[in-house]
Amino acid sequence: MKYILFSGLAVFCLTACMKAASPGATGSEVASPSGFSMPSAALDTSKVLTRIGFGSCLREDRSMTIWNGIAAERPDLFVLLGDNVYGDHYRNHPEFTDPAMPKMVRSYTQLAGSRTFAAFRQHTPMMFTWDDHDFGVNDGGADYPFRQRAQELFLEAWDIPAGDERHSRPGIYTSRTFGPNGQSVQLILLDTRYFRGPLRKTDAHNARGRERYLPATDSGSTMLGEAQWQWLAEELAEPADLRIIVSSIQVIAEGHGWEAWRTLPHEREKLYQTIRDANVTNAVIVSGDRHAGAIYRRSDVAGYPLHELTTSSLNAPISAWLKPGDTYVEPGPHRLTSMRQEANFGLIDIDWERRQLTMRLVSPGHETWAETMHF
Repeated sequence: MKYILFSGLAVFCLTACMKAASPGATGSEVASPSGFSMPSAALDTSKVLTRIGFGSCLREDRSMTIWNGIAAERPDLFVLLGDNVYGDHYRNHPEFTDPAMPKMVRSYTQLAGSRTFAAFRQHTPMMFTWDDHDFGVNDGGADYPFRQRAQELFLEAWDIPAGDERHSRPGIYTSRTFGPNGQSVQLILLDTRYFRGPLRKTDAHNARGRERYLPATDSGSTMLGEAQWQWLAEELAEPADLRIIVSSIQVIAEGHGWEAWRTLPHEREKLYQTIRDANVTNAVIVSGDRHAGAIYRRSDVAGYPLHELTTSSLNAPISAWLKPGDTYVEPGPHRLTSMRQEANFGLIDIDWERRQLTMRLVSPGHETWAETMHF
């Protein structure tokens, strides 16, 4: 996403306007002298999860203080939803064609140098997917020539063990199930970049609801690719008491023309159909990307009320580009809340005794928005 609309105006808000580090940027906050591997606390799949944290759009050159607020919430697990660094270039930049992806290496290295983030990782298990800016190109997909290199850097940066399946096949999609029968949570992390086909570009640049992309009029382009679709169907057939499907881009949201599953409506319907075919009634969706957050619900697509939590950004929210008194406005027919324009992270709290799940959108210093449902 390159631009954001508010009060009917287009505001540049991507990489170029975010170069300058904020006063709280990582700067001298050095955790290790070299390298960019960032291990986190070990995943324990036997653990009963009662609180899971989520976040996206993390500028490596900005303040990392939000990690202190997340740590105070004591999540059992934290999932980074993508744009975990901003290591991409504009297509006309000389380094864009460098297969070594030197800017991605620099971005991961700078993030690895944050003591605040390192302290969080030391005590909190983490899982990861990517979005376009840590994939290598804005709004990128399967046509990106260095996607294999991007995957190698991703796996190295997040210290993914050598025996993990992501080292032996294309794409970074993965899943884990935590907890015993009766208290099991399945985390399904999709890869919406490696296999994604072309999008239909807008015919009215910056027009509200048509900012960059229009819904495809044919079914020729894929979001996940054949192998990942088959994998997803198999994952949904596995037993689990609760499922969380992670998509780096929004699924349910309508009303805007930025990247989202709405750009490939046949693929979004396939996702809903895959959920229905598996007789799943216990899944929720978590997404990022938008530099703003909200909670969504649709009751007419999956055979039960399907909820989505969008949480973005950890340290580069749209509020940074709004004038005093301005409010971010976006149509949202399925949205249950306003758009959260301040820095935010998401929490999912699980009450196993009541079989109850609560989605929370948290912005330090602001009201927390929440939605509770039973499973």
